[in-house]
Amino acid sequence: MPLPLKLKLIHILTLLFTLLSSLPRRATSHYSYSSSPPNYSPAPQQEWRSARATYYAAADPRDSVGGACGYGDLVKGGYGMATVGLSEVLFERGQICGACFELRCVDDLRWCIPGTSIILTATNFCPPNYGFPADGGGHCNPPNKHFVLPIEAFEKIAIWKAANMPVQYRRIKCRKEGGIRFTIDGSNIFISVLITNVAGAGDIIAVKIKGSITGWLPMGRNWGQNWHLNADLKNQPLSFEVTGSDGVTVTSYNVAPKNWNFGQTFEGKQFV
Repeated sequence: MPLPLKLKLIHILTLLFTLLSSLPRRATSHYSYSSSPPNYSPAPQQEWRSARATYYAAADPRDSVGGACGYGDLVKGGYGMATVGLSEVLFERGQICGACFELRCVDDLRWCIPGTSIILTATNFCPPNYGFPADGGGHCNPPNKHFVLPIEAFEKIAIWKAANMPVQYRRIKCRKEGGIRFTIDGSNIFISVLITNVAGAGDIIAVKIKGSITGWLPMGRNWGQNWHLNADLKNQPLSFEVTGSDGVTVTSYNVAPKNWNFGQTFEGKQFV
């Protein structure tokens, strides 16, 4: 191709590229939209994942104190022995309290009970023990994914002699009888609400409370599933708005009557 013609062609292509570059660009598939609240966590995972599990004795006092999630007496609260403590990697600083897991024993034909699994609610924390390595006695040390079960639950899937067992787990949807329960505690203008018996995702990421003469007031997480607020809400019926980690919200209006008192428990609506 003659040199002048080649230069003209290059000039034309350069002008064309400049023109195209100046045109508005269409949105691409990188755009994403989410209507979920802040701190939203993905919906519970359904695939099986690997972990290990141990058990504790039936007489362990953690059954009566409710553990790190603050649920109180787990039997009276309706959780029974179908509960579990989670290692630091899984516990998420208490965010995970109330979530439901399905566990099954794997990889050990001597101790596993074939064809069995058990559904458990996260109610406690298994703290790290840095006096031992993660692979030598520090069962709940990072990065271990570890579950600690009551022996009654452990024996549903394995023989107790198994001790530290390989298991598989997955998050599942929680199913509960009755509505969400709100236990109100505190004094004067300090209000603390323990939220239990939560179906759906099971774990909660946001709570709001409303009196008859107030708007919706966001509550802060105190610890586990205890939520608190400084406000004078006495002599007002109370409503609650609860958002699960899957982004679903349930609103229960006038759950507590006008004459509510600290120490009382009230039942609201439930996640479907």
